[in-house]
Amino acid sequence: MTISIQDFSEIDLRVAEIKAVEEHPNADKLLVLKIDAGDGERQLVAGIKNHYSAEELIGRKIIVVNNLAPAVLRGVESQGMLLAARDDDKVVLLTTEKDVKSGSKVQ
Repeated sequence: MTISIQDFSEIDLRVAEIKAVEEHPNADKLLVLKIDAGDGERQLVAGIKNHYSAEELIGRKIIVVNNLAPAVLRGVESQGMLLAARDDDKVVLLTTEKDVKSGSKVQ
């Protein structure tokens, strides 16, 4: 499936800093991340628990879909989505090469 450039331009990708990480209360593979994408703190639910520890994540700058409609994942609201690449069984977060402030738009 292909999308138009207009469809793609509606996706708001932003740099966000992970401020805190909690275990998901109802899922073994999910983490609840508190992030700052430049517009205040919000939370994301991500299936990365088998690939990253809380210590590895806190302070890391990641790329998020900032304007995704909220969704409830196993009883916890997720207010966006982080971007990651999967290579066989390995998951790698998409991050910035250099330090950039939270909320910076990905172009």
